[in-house]
Amino acid sequence: MPPYVSKLFTAVTFELSVSTNNMNSAYESRACLTNIVDTLSLNKPASSSDADFILRLGEHFAQLYSCLQDVYGHLPDFNDGMSALVSVLKDASAERHARLQLKDRARQESPTWHQSEQMLGMACYVDLMAGDLKGLIKKVPYFSDLGITYLHLMPLYKSPEGDSDGGYAVSDYRTVNPALGTMDDLRALAAELDKAGINLVLDFVFNHTADDHAWAKAARSGDPVYRDFYYIYDDRSTPDAYERTLREIFPQVRRGSFTQIKETGQWVWTTFNSFQWDLNYSNPAVFRAIVGDMLYLANAGADCLRLDALAFIWKDMGTDCENRPRAHRLIQAFNACLQIAAPSTVFKSEAIVHPDYVVQYIDPKECQLSYNPLLMALLWESLATRQTKLLTKSLSHRYQIHGDCSWVNYVRCHDDIGWTFDDGDAAELGINGYDHRLFLNKFYTGDHESSFAEGLGFQFNPDNGDCRVCGSLASLAGLEAAREPHGIDLAIGRILLLHSVILSIGGVPLLYAGDELAMLNDYSFRDDPHKAHDERWVNRPQITDEAVVLAQTKDTPQYAVNQGLRHLIAMRKAHPLLGEGSTQILESGSEHVFAYARHNGAEQLFVALCNFSEHVQVAGSYNVTRWDGVKQWRNLVDGAVYPVANIPPSGIPLGPYQHAWLLAEY
Repeated sequence: MPPYVSKLFTAVTFELSVSTNNMNSAYESRACLTNIVDTLSLNKPASSSDADFILRLGEHFAQLYSCLQDVYGHLPDFNDGMSALVSVLKDASAERHARLQLKDRARQESPTWHQSEQMLGMACYVDLMAGDLKGLIKKVPYFSDLGITYLHLMPLYKSPEGDSDGGYAVSDYRTVNPALGTMDDLRALAAELDKAGINLVLDFVFNHTADDHAWAKAARSGDPVYRDFYYIYDDRSTPDAYERTLREIFPQVRRGSFTQIKETGQWVWTTFNSFQWDLNYSNPAVFRAIVGDMLYLANAGADCLRLDALAFIWKDMGTDCENRPRAHRLIQAFNACLQIAAPSTVFKSEAIVHPDYVVQYIDPKECQLSYNPLLMALLWESLATRQTKLLTKSLSHRYQIHGDCSWVNYVRCHDDIGWTFDDGDAAELGINGYDHRLFLNKFYTGDHESSFAEGLGFQFNPDNGDCRVCGSLASLAGLEAAREPHGIDLAIGRILLLHSVILSIGGVPLLYAGDELAMLNDYSFRDDPHKAHDERWVNRPQITDEAVVLAQTKDTPQYAVNQGLRHLIAMRKAHPLLGEGSTQILESGSEHVFAYARHNGAEQLFVALCNFSEHVQVAGSYNVTRWDGVKQWRNLVDGAVYPVANIPPSGIPLGPYQHAWLLAEY
């Protein structure tokens, strides 16, 4: 037996016996693997890449088998399904470009590459940024000049004409939207980004497909194989039973979570829009098919796949069908497939759910990266209230995650802002969560006397009065409404304050295209019948040459934002402890100031003080005098030096919306 295969069997038997604490299960899996090895001729590796695949299979097969046995082990053809799945993985691994195989080996040696201080993300729509993929290649110097090392392209796959939920209704995972280019154009872009040191992030929309996907067309025509790819019911009895415990995601679009199929009269599960059909993951054929598409995207050059709506992929009657245990097992299985076939690609979780559930998806065996919706929401909450108590309270026990994983911290994204804080945290501070969300919605839609914001409400639910908020960062921060120099200065201060937090608190900071240019709301969506119903388009501006020039024109607010942001980015990239290291949320001594520290193994220390009010605040005395051996603090933002012996008991003064990045000097 070749050493590759011998090591595979040894690893699998050991890992399964440990993970299941059941030698019988281990021997069953070994029998399954023996059949797989014989069927796929894995005992005859033809190249070093084949040998690499076999070793990775040996390392991760136990995890893959265990996860899928939990979900599909009751089915009589489970082992045959495992053989078919490994065949998919083998083929995908063999198809990887040599450049990607080199990256696979490098990142297996350095799996926490995403924790570097050099990481800086940007998210954009291809057409709004550059017209098409070939145009985006020409934008690579722009990204590099700004310091971008992580580029997330909003869904660029073939999708229905007209309303496609911004591309999140996918008609074909293996075809680029013809208006944007071809798969060859995407591969060429990936190669150019790789040369520039920029990681490519693509969406993996795996909860649902568009209703014109080939699978959905076959299901609609009566094909029993593809009918089982979706949740399709002949009458309303089962949908009605599910509906009793489901929440509505888009209540303005359609009430309930099911849509009647016009051609057949049947009912199909549609959590989001009626043209987005939920996939039926209780069918293992769906899992295998989606794995094939996932690996196709990884082989196109994706360094990271954003798992869209991952909380919704498993349905259990009598529950809200979100965050179910088998959803986690499926994501772990998807992860194991990546580790076997394309190990340099990582997952990013998009779990816009309660904070207690968000963290459950963050693990090296599930998602190595995760959006941080709690931080995003509470940054805006703190601006509205001018108080940081809920931000401090919430993050003090919710920010820490697995040391090999990273938050993706953002101020806003292509979507809306939902007020996803924990009501229990709020109640401990005397805040009524329901009333507070109503206040925040009024504040950011300009319907409150203390508001500086210009935003739009999104998806109002008449049953409970809930809604979310849309708007560009600059407009929500007050730049659109400002009419005089002082108001403009305050808006600029708010914009830079928010960015200062995501750039220094640890994790991958993510900008949304146009925010670096301080672009305002784009109301032109109201003139497009395919977009007019979706207020999120107000914060998805076209990145024009004029906007870039304006940000390069001195004495404009856009120039002040752009230059201030570039300065913060440069400071981040110059200090490793703003990448790798741990974060400690601090009590600032002022209800208006947010404070946190960063530590790393080199005994470096950094403290941030962030004033969320338009008035001068004094804070942080204890936080900058408590550390042994520190002689003085240097503010990386403005160069000011604060000798510890001279810091008064009241603390360090901070101007309106000022942020101090204090580096300890010994």
